[in-house]
Amino acid sequence: MSPRTLIGLIYLVAALLFIFGLKGLASPRTARRGMHLAEVGMVLAIAGTLLNHDVVRLEWILVGAVVGSLVGAGIAAWTPMTAMPQRTALSHAFGALAAALVGVAHYLEHRALLSTAELAALGFEVMFGSLTFTGSLVAFGKLQGLVPGRPVTFKGQNIFNVALFAAIVGLAVYVVVEPSLPTAFFVMVGLATLFGVMLVLPIGAADMPVVIALLNAYAGLAASATGFALGNDILIIAGALDGASGLILSIIMCKAMNRSITNVLFGAFGKAVVGGEKAAVERSYKSATPEDAAALLEHAARVIVVPGYGMAVSQAQHAVKKLVELLQRLGVDARFAIHPVAGRMPGHMNVLLAEAGVDYDQLFDMDHINDDFERTDVAIVIGANDVVNPAANRDPASPIYGMPILNADKAKSVMILKRSMSPGFAGIDNELFYAPNATMVFGDAAKTLEAIVQELKELAPVARAVA
Repeated sequence: MSPRTLIGLIYLVAALLFIFGLKGLASPRTARRGMHLAEVGMVLAIAGTLLNHDVVRLEWILVGAVVGSLVGAGIAAWTPMTAMPQRTALSHAFGALAAALVGVAHYLEHRALLSTAELAALGFEVMFGSLTFTGSLVAFGKLQGLVPGRPVTFKGQNIFNVALFAAIVGLAVYVVVEPSLPTAFFVMVGLATLFGVMLVLPIGAADMPVVIALLNAYAGLAASATGFALGNDILIIAGALDGASGLILSIIMCKAMNRSITNVLFGAFGKAVVGGEKAAVERSYKSATPEDAAALLEHAARVIVVPGYGMAVSQAQHAVKKLVELLQRLGVDARFAIHPVAGRMPGHMNVLLAEAGVDYDQLFDMDHINDDFERTDVAIVIGANDVVNPAANRDPASPIYGMPILNADKAKSVMILKRSMSPGFAGIDNELFYAPNATMVFGDAAKTLEAIVQELKELAPVARAVA
């Protein structure tokens, strides 16, 4: 068997593993298996690439593999679950940077020998790689609090961004027509790098789940274009899968918020409402202690837990698992309701609850559980804001009007665990906080849940017997 045939077979197996791995990620139950399949596929893809005749020395490749593996293992071990969105943004940034650097090196070395199609792919690769790199870094900064989470805007910003992108595309076309002029190429790279910053700065923290998915698509497109430029089949396939899945996920996220992609990119949504804090102080609400919350749960027959980013901040997933298990042992029908955009990245709540060992059968998507809230005795909202705000259904003047939400307000009683009355990512006061059937339980969610569990054990003799 010739080396070329062997590489082709390895790439074929790797591509199949990528496809099956992506299919596995469609369900929480099969997500781990999907990740393992994709990991094996990546190992095979790297091995096949190293068999290529263009690789004549392995020293630096091995050094890079060892350093990258150590860094990756460290990030996986020490990154807290609350920082998973930031870690994802950084992964997109460095993946896109790698694609851009490969494109720059390939252009400098082979520009006189490249065909028109290869130059076009190279320009596309470097353009999307550069803007994804800086855009992902800005997204990381917003998520980490290093850059203001609110939209950063100025007059005529959208027009400026469109003109900047048109200039980048124009330079990319010029590079294809006149590849011997590296100045135009590097100006294009510089403008694309600037465009990545300008693209994400006006996007507010409320839209970060969509931004993360969209940047994933951009990184995939850059990788696929790299494959075309280098003639590498597995890069084309893997990049196309990544790009397509990221775009589809972005559309799903936008649908979950009743928004369009253009509105996310150019709407500057997520700015705090002026006077919101004052409004929150003047309106009346009910508050309770963990002991009061336990007394309410003692008589409940049906409970739905709605997790949000506040659960991630307080690392309360383990405590809420204890509470749900205790309620179930008491004969309570206790389940979780998951909103598609809860948290700061797609699937954030699923990942947190999976880490705590919550059974997948207890997690229900919005479409499958929303009708059950009317028959629920207690809805426990843990650090969620916008995804349970009734203003989305009732107030046409609200910026989130029309956004599909979890109907927690329709439960007989709503218990809201939060540190304060502050609004969510959208900067909009939550009407649920002031509902007649809602009670605020202030404090760290993990400590509050632990206190509720202990009190419930004391109130319920059966709970003490089985605990």
